[in-house]
Amino acid sequence: MNDKEKRHIFDNPRNVKRAIHIIYAVCALAFAAEFFIDRYVDHPWEVLFGFHAVYGFTACVILVLAAKEMRKLLRRKEDYYDE
Repeated sequence: MNDKEKRHIFDNPRNVKRAIHIIYAVCALAFAAEFFIDRYVDHPWEVLFGFHAVYGFTACVILVLAAKEMRKLLRRKEDYYDE
């Protein structure tokens, strides 16, 4: 890498590890906050510990799987614009 190329903050593996540790800490704090925050609930299953985390994770997984299937339906040939 020469001097004229701009370095990104995440080019250093140490910075990547720091960012991952920060994300883990924020997730742990949000999870621990469930013990101390009194929430208003609409549905009985929202009272379950960690419901929102599980619900959000499940929704993300479903979105990714749906996008993978939609890609099969919506994909075009690589030379679509060359025709």
